[in-house]
Amino acid sequence: MQKKYFVFLLLPLFFLGCKSEEPQVKAVNAYIQNVSINGIFVSSGGTGYNLPIDSVVISIDFSEAIDKSKINPQHFYINNGIDTSFVVLDDTASHKLTFKIKKRLEYYTQYSLYISEGENLGVNLIDSYQFSFITQLDSTPKFAEISDDSLLTLVQKQTFRYFWDYGHPVSGLARERSGSGETVTIGGSGFGVLATLVAIERSFITRQQGFERLSTIVNFLNTKADRFHGVFAHWMNGTSGKVQPFSEKDNGADLVETAFMMEGLLTVQQYFKNGNREEKNMCDTIQKMWEDVEWNWFQQNGQQKLYWHWSPNYGWAMNMPVTGWNEALIVYILAAASPTYSIEKSVYDNGWTRNGAIRNGKTFYDILLPLGEDRGGPLFFTHYSFLGLDPRNLSDTYANYWMQNTAHTKINHRYCIANPKKNFGYSADCWGLTASDFPGGYTASSPNNDNGTIAPTAALSSFPYTPEESMRALHFFYYVLGDKIWGEYGFMDAFNLNKQWFSNSYLAIDEGPIIVMIENYRSGLLWNLFMQNENVRQGLGKLRFSF
Repeated sequence: MQKKYFVFLLLPLFFLGCKSEEPQVKAVNAYIQNVSINGIFVSSGGTGYNLPIDSVVISIDFSEAIDKSKINPQHFYINNGIDTSFVVLDDTASHKLTFKIKKRLEYYTQYSLYISEGENLGVNLIDSYQFSFITQLDSTPKFAEISDDSLLTLVQKQTFRYFWDYGHPVSGLARERSGSGETVTIGGSGFGVLATLVAIERSFITRQQGFERLSTIVNFLNTKADRFHGVFAHWMNGTSGKVQPFSEKDNGADLVETAFMMEGLLTVQQYFKNGNREEKNMCDTIQKMWEDVEWNWFQQNGQQKLYWHWSPNYGWAMNMPVTGWNEALIVYILAAASPTYSIEKSVYDNGWTRNGAIRNGKTFYDILLPLGEDRGGPLFFTHYSFLGLDPRNLSDTYANYWMQNTAHTKINHRYCIANPKKNFGYSADCWGLTASDFPGGYTASSPNNDNGTIAPTAALSSFPYTPEESMRALHFFYYVLGDKIWGEYGFMDAFNLNKQWFSNSYLAIDEGPIIVMIENYRSGLLWNLFMQNENVRQGLGKLRFSF
């Protein structure tokens, strides 16, 4: 945590001058016209970023000539924790004070200079002026360097602890976030069951341990969890299985969250289907729950689209259709794949693609974006549906989905390098905008909604699409920022270098994709399993996908 304290600027004695014996002359009114730090303009109330710790030069332009021997330290000071005496560098410009801070400053520390109104520097300042600057990050490695392969394994193993150690003790499901107590999340738990398969394959846990946890989850979902036309709620109580309302009218079925869970369960089924009797029994239960989901009922009275929510109290009051382009492609894939409540292709065309209106076709940073909003939107669009659904050879009338996801990710990466909002830290090493916590709560960050917050899950879950760029980000997150964002369950949710804010939370929907997508990059494990499911293959064929 940053230390906060206030110290008056220590000034060389020659600044104070001697008391004049001559009659007092009323000081002329003046104001500050411009302030720059190392040549960069800083407005009053503004902040300069990434200043070197041993070379900070501040220039202040005044509207009138000043007397540099008459600095009043009570009205001209810096708040910090060290001696910050300075030396004047330019004695010739009568309207300008230029000085260099003498002492080496602390890394990544905010300093604020206050210039109060009133008599100072031989003039009467009619307005006060305050600005801040934050020094550069300490690039010294925070941990011993290991091979990239070992680092990927470490990230997967540490992150998996969120689901293994912090999973709900009764249901085994993933808590929505750290500190959420009884509240578990269906979509995030779907990501967690996929992560459990990774943990088995990577020998973080044994096959038997993994099976026992997954069996607990499957039995809980089948026997205790509230379902509405076969569909789970977004959140539920991890002990009772009762709905935990996401909002007042969102207290029933959530088709999208259920799709994320089914994506996970069908992959688990594929992994264990040829196992022992207990494992096969679990797979039979998964098949039952899969067949229970009434996908086409969520067309809301036969409309040519699927709806996200239904409530036993408020019916269709949420009235939110599932339309593209966003994270929910998997909903229509699974709805078409259902052996019991399947949708027609026309529902996909009219509902998801809006008869082709999901197309973009514009170029951003010299990259053609096939689908979605300009500059791509938050990166979780490229992750959630594609934890199991393999985009590498996936295409249809509307897009090549490998091209789509790769373009989306590269645009996000290049936006952060271009950094049009001048956010501190954005670079080829520090990038990735997606949904996460931020200093004001929770938001879906993107190039169109950029508040300066980077979430590690964005770049790390993009390893399949941008392996070199994601590895650079991983090195930065772990070696440079590791003392601030690496913890018990891997990388904490997000950080904002502008505001010196580092989340202390973990979210299931952000942690899970890191494990899964790194594994898809390394081995294709989850993609290969999910795409072997015969129902899934039939559904893709029904929608005329090539895969």
